[in-house]
Amino acid sequence: MKNSAWAVLAAVLWMAMPAGGDPGDERILLAKDAARTGDRNRLALNAPPTGHVLDPYPEYWALSNQLARAGDVDFERIRDFLQRNAGSWAAEKLRSEWLRNLGKRGEFGPLLAEYPKLEQPEQDIKCYHYQARLYSGDPALLEEVRPLWFSLVDTPASCIPVLQALVSEGLISPDETWGRVRRLMEAKRNAGARAVANWLPADQQPAPSDLDKAAANPSTWLDRMPANFAASRQGRELVLVALARLARDDPQGAYARYLGLNERLPAPDRSYALGQIAWQAATKLMPDANAWFRAVGDTPMSEEQAAWRVRAALRAGDWKTVKAAVEAMPAELRNQPDWTYWLGRAEAALGNREVSRKAFERIAGHPTFYSILADEELGRTFTLPKKARAISSDEFEQTRQAPGIQRALALFRLDMRTEAAREWNWTMRNQDDRFLIAAAQLAQQLGVYDRAINAADRTRSEHDYSLRYLAPYRDRIEPNARQRDLDTGWVYGLMRQESRFVTAARSGVGAQGLMQIMPATGQWVAGKLGMKGYNVGWLQDPDTNVMLGTTYMRMVLEGLDNHPVLASAAYNAGPGRAKRWKDVKPLEGAIYAESIPFGETRDYVKKVMANSIVYTALLDGRAPSLKARLGTISASDGSTTGLGSPAPGAGLGDE
Repeated sequence: MKNSAWAVLAAVLWMAMPAGGDPGDERILLAKDAARTGDRNRLALNAPPTGHVLDPYPEYWALSNQLARAGDVDFERIRDFLQRNAGSWAAEKLRSEWLRNLGKRGEFGPLLAEYPKLEQPEQDIKCYHYQARLYSGDPALLEEVRPLWFSLVDTPASCIPVLQALVSEGLISPDETWGRVRRLMEAKRNAGARAVANWLPADQQPAPSDLDKAAANPSTWLDRMPANFAASRQGRELVLVALARLARDDPQGAYARYLGLNERLPAPDRSYALGQIAWQAATKLMPDANAWFRAVGDTPMSEEQAAWRVRAALRAGDWKTVKAAVEAMPAELRNQPDWTYWLGRAEAALGNREVSRKAFERIAGHPTFYSILADEELGRTFTLPKKARAISSDEFEQTRQAPGIQRALALFRLDMRTEAAREWNWTMRNQDDRFLIAAAQLAQQLGVYDRAINAADRTRSEHDYSLRYLAPYRDRIEPNARQRDLDTGWVYGLMRQESRFVTAARSGVGAQGLMQIMPATGQWVAGKLGMKGYNVGWLQDPDTNVMLGTTYMRMVLEGLDNHPVLASAAYNAGPGRAKRWKDVKPLEGAIYAESIPFGETRDYVKKVMANSIVYTALLDGRAPSLKARLGTISASDGSTTGLGSPAPGAGLGDE
């Protein structure tokens, strides 16, 4: 069937959906408002089902409200809802809330019975389940949960009794307890660190306020520390806390302090302290970081710290250390595409071509940043996969009739976008490629572009990249790109990451529209263009949003060496930062991208640049080289001034 015919059919189906024009829509909206305001009586009035496609929602809101209140809970009513709505997002959500309620009440019998029916338990509910098993005397429980001691940083209250049990049963040593205190202090979880310190043997426990004092005023603490600090474990640990915290603001100052103290510290403590200083220096792109990391040796490191050890070596051009640092990572981290690629590059630089080739082969063949680069190292250019065979009318109709799809689209039509996206995402889980492509096609034809991309992105064997990398609003976007002499693939790649082409998208920090422009940035660009009477409402108009966004892209590009990597970083984090992240020497574009200090911006730049290659392949029929497009970042001229504007975008592309 031709696209135009599909579009007509989809529009007719959209209007004919069960919720469309149904007087019951008003009941759904009234129930939602009652749930929002906590009006139990009005919620109860609107909760009974009437045959509307969204009937589960008012009933779910009413039961959720009951669970949130102190007092008795009608278990039978909850069980009845879960049975009638089995497999739905509302059932999963209510079961989660019920299990949380049971855990807080200590009603472990019903919790043990219901927990296996939960598909995607959150960490706090997992820990209530562990508590229930602990209470029931499960002999295998403690050995099973021991890894939590080393992995959990954000620790729900429900996990604390389980962690305490590990200590009380002797499965955690004092050294391991101090290790957890260190990890929590590194993550600025002071309250959690204090709590864990109370589980130490009495002769090792620091005074209750000492951890906070060492972290809050590290220089003062180091000035006033007892002369015999090294005689006790807690004394040494407090010095390490102070050095680590000082390094966050002043790595060089922390290193000077370290040199004055290292003779009084045992070798493992010296390595830990220097590793902390090197880590913070690396995140500030200080050239000393690589040498400091090399001096650390094989001291245990967090995943974030281990990643920065590689990044410091990359910026230093030290391929031998890159290889050693990647190989020292835990296997799960080492096997990620990022580090597999850089290990391959290090092996190639060291002359180990066959080992390098095998590393690249492991990650090649996907439309992602490091996969595309790996393909190019193997002498291949990115090519679009064979397009999936056409969706039949029966497949399309079966997908459209799926209850979750019906609910999601009804929610979108009622402008309940948060609930709609959750319902859609839940419905997409465990679906086969044919369902996913049909769902993506339906969403595209109804203008729900972000969910079309969401569905198409999940396919495993059959793919349709024209859905995965949608290019809507071409009559708006492409003329603006041409007028400003911008690469169209790059513009689409950035917009896909920013908003997934949702015109009403709004980020948590206020960025708006297709190109996620901050109000202040919109005003600044409008002023540069001589536009009078700027109003923040302009950003919700697609034409104005695209015009202002592409103008800003041209401005940052011209102000940053006409380099798309720098301009992409600037679009997310601001031009001044993009300049500061340069090196004193020319830097390979991929290394610049990998060593961006802000995790959000680092991920954003990689995705925008990879997107740009795929879009160019779709639009022009042939992909350019990503490595060539990344190019070389020129040496810093010492200037940190940007364009005088804030960053416009917040990057909603993964929601």
